[in-house]
Amino acid sequence: MIKEFFDQFPYILLGLEGLYLVGIVFLAGKIIMDTKNTGKTLAYLMLIIFLPVVGIIIYFVFGVNYRKNKFYTFKIARNERVYQDVSAYIWKTHHTTLEKHTGEIGQFLTTVNFLYNASHSPLSPGNHAEILINGEGKFEKVFEVIEKAVHHIHLEYYIYDNDGIGNRLADLLIKKAEEGVTVRFLYDDMGSGKIGRKLLKRLKEGGVQISPVNKITFRLLANRVNYRDHRKIIIVDGAQVFTGGINVSDKYINPNPIQYWRDVHLYIKGEAAFYFQFLFLSNWIFATENIPEISQHYFDFKNQEEGNSLIQTAASGPDTKPSIMLSTASAVLSARKRIYIVTPYFIPVETVLNAIKQAALSGIDVRLMVPKSGDSMIVNAAAYSYYEELLENNVRIFFYKKGFIHAKTMIIDDNFSSVGTANMDVRSQELNFEVNALVFNEKINEKLQNLFHEDMNDCEEITLESWRKRPKTKVFFEHLARLLSPLI
Repeated sequence: MIKEFFDQFPYILLGLEGLYLVGIVFLAGKIIMDTKNTGKTLAYLMLIIFLPVVGIIIYFVFGVNYRKNKFYTFKIARNERVYQDVSAYIWKTHHTTLEKHTGEIGQFLTTVNFLYNASHSPLSPGNHAEILINGEGKFEKVFEVIEKAVHHIHLEYYIYDNDGIGNRLADLLIKKAEEGVTVRFLYDDMGSGKIGRKLLKRLKEGGVQISPVNKITFRLLANRVNYRDHRKIIIVDGAQVFTGGINVSDKYINPNPIQYWRDVHLYIKGEAAFYFQFLFLSNWIFATENIPEISQHYFDFKNQEEGNSLIQTAASGPDTKPSIMLSTASAVLSARKRIYIVTPYFIPVETVLNAIKQAALSGIDVRLMVPKSGDSMIVNAAAYSYYEELLENNVRIFFYKKGFIHAKTMIIDDNFSSVGTANMDVRSQELNFEVNALVFNEKINEKLQNLFHEDMNDCEEITLESWRKRPKTKVFFEHLARLLSPLI
């Protein structure tokens, strides 16, 4: 019927084709003007040219630059409003700590100063830091700390599932809310798709204040899917923090040994909680448009020396500079002996990739640990396309075989460690809300080094010679997937 109509009125079809062509030209111009990354620009141009209509839909779902959108301009303004309330403390803490501990920072001074200038993140002293391994190590500590909360509990999670762990935590949050503790909970509407209306309703009725960071109305055309809140943060009484790779889900406690999840989380007690609180409150105000009274109770570390770890926070998102990406590259280029990286997804931006290759070619012992098989065939293939290049530049690569390694850690030399939520991929380093804790402490570094060496027992190291023997068809598919890596 449609064909017959256009056969009868061919000028209408010509007109529509002309309008489509004009639209493609204007959209191509928009992509070129709005997309700063050359790889992304070329990928989106290829999509709209070679996949008519479908490519346009993909661009508007995944590619629109919300950094310039009023949506995030509003958030940036709110961030600055929160910052003005605490700027004096941030300035004093950072500069006082630097004066006293410059020797401990050593070759990482450039990285520390970059984070302060780029994202107002202070270097904080006197923190107790503790490595928590897998969900088994994390959740019991979380329950113990939350049980003792007296003023507030703040949570921000990418994934929160309606399962055993999710309900056990929900019960505790409701209990604390009934005791008069203020409980605020932010979640990512895309990642927490399994939380369910019943659990959300139960939390709200139990006195827990809840909000998604970006509300998604229609998931299939979620135009904010690129800007996910991938953070995992718990803050208790402004003095204790949990962050790292572990979401709220039963799979992280490994009930099924066949589907083993290997992960790392970090517990912090001390002044470093300050900046996590700043990040949470900024997102809470943005998500709810409700500004809580910022009292001293939200920053109640009391200047007490809880430990001997210096900690600085690297945070990124569509509302900030790419602090995680640039601080990662800076730290890598500051290495003198070793760099151990663990990440579930390795699809790096050029800045980080070049820094890693430069370090390895300079004689630094650079090792990368990744899952042998990822949870996405295309993502896995895109990651594989980088490995020959790394091996050619003296990077050692280890495939974790025991299960899925989900940790996001980086160890440099003897006193620098990064534990956080950001994967070493384009999405985490340029698009998502992410947070990494940078810890300057030899014992934490040693703990993570030992953990890395233990995990090597469950790995196979790949060599350049064996990697080059893969079938050409597989290599072609991997390089094809790499073309889409800026969009993954």
